[in-house]
Amino acid sequence: MRYLIALALRSAWNRRYTLSFTLLSIALATTLLVGVERLRHDVRESFSQSVSGTDLVVGARSSPVQLMLYAVFRIGEASQNMRWTSAQKISRHPAVAWSIPLSLGDSHHGFPVLGTSLDYFTHFRYGDRQHLRLQAGKPFEGVFDAVLGAEVARRLGYRLGQKIVLTHGSGALEGAAHGDKPFFIVGILAPTGTPVDRTVHISLAGMEAVHLDWQGGAPVPGFSIPSELVRKFDLTPRTLTAQLVGLKQRGDVFAMQRAIADDVDEPLMGVLPGVTLDQIWEVVGQGEQALLLVSWLVALVGLGGLVAVILASLDARRRELAILRSVGARPRELLVLLAIEGVSVTVGGILTGLALLAALLFFGTPWIEIHYGIALNGLSLSRDDLVSLAKLLGWILLAGSVASLLPGLRAYRLSLIDGLTPRT
Repeated sequence: MRYLIALALRSAWNRRYTLSFTLLSIALATTLLVGVERLRHDVRESFSQSVSGTDLVVGARSSPVQLMLYAVFRIGEASQNMRWTSAQKISRHPAVAWSIPLSLGDSHHGFPVLGTSLDYFTHFRYGDRQHLRLQAGKPFEGVFDAVLGAEVARRLGYRLGQKIVLTHGSGALEGAAHGDKPFFIVGILAPTGTPVDRTVHISLAGMEAVHLDWQGGAPVPGFSIPSELVRKFDLTPRTLTAQLVGLKQRGDVFAMQRAIADDVDEPLMGVLPGVTLDQIWEVVGQGEQALLLVSWLVALVGLGGLVAVILASLDARRRELAILRSVGARPRELLVLLAIEGVSVTVGGILTGLALLAALLFFGTPWIEIHYGIALNGLSLSRDDLVSLAKLLGWILLAGSVASLLPGLRAYRLSLIDGLTPRT
């Protein structure tokens, strides 16, 4: 067996240029397949951890999926708001440790505007219970202070101290801008890979201030309150979109959920974030299967190239194989020889592909997080990740081994006379 391995390596070296392209195709297929699998896993983790450490998301009684999509991902719209008094009642409940009010509805150049309290910067968690960090500036303090998500600041080129104008609703209607009450950027959050990056954050008082002279979703004709006078009015909100709730003891979550549902003052519901996010992923996560299928097809193309190259070289090597037969090589040894070549190229392609993927993750993870808001784990692998990776690479190696047997079987059938007799 040792001499067959040495012979296979020398033969491969003589055809190194041809086999190099085959190895490269397998390496690229491995990079794509393992990279897509890793990206799929990290995207799902990032999706499921868009909000963490929150026990309940409370809102008006409707669809749990609709509430989560709007309150967490800023997608769609709320069918109905909840009263401020109800939110205060929940926050005073003995089982509640903290609560974060959320008020949505306005936008800025297509980015959602969130009215909230300073508790948002203290208690909101994402990922593995990570805190929000300010990349620059400070949290809002004044009525017209704004804190931008990382993607908002990057895409719009904003800096601290700049003035921005919010728009009522999605901004589709003409004259919906709150131009008489501009906000000033006082802080920019560090990237999180969550919808926080795409959000403009203001205070609840600021959200109320811009709507003092609005009624029914439109400005009151002939009536305007200057920004310097808004502090003379009561800026306590009357309604909220939703409320994030953290409990003192996680075991009280179902009792608290029932208490919210049984409240006679207002029909509300408390949604378990993890359960609802899994339901949402069942709908939006179908694309990951199609992406994985495409990457497997690319891997099969690479392995098909390996078969094609070895088969194409067989005619040129028939005399070589016949000479080996003439010096005592048995047919099964020819089969083993070509199988060793194929497996070696497959293993080389896998190792090259892993090295390429490691380099891409090392240099590309920060760029992907900044530009696409996807939080990748980079080169860090958990025990489950290692097991999954080993299984995936095992399938690639098995497929390469099977593919390399096809040319070997053909060589096995070549006879000594056929190899030594030139074709006419």
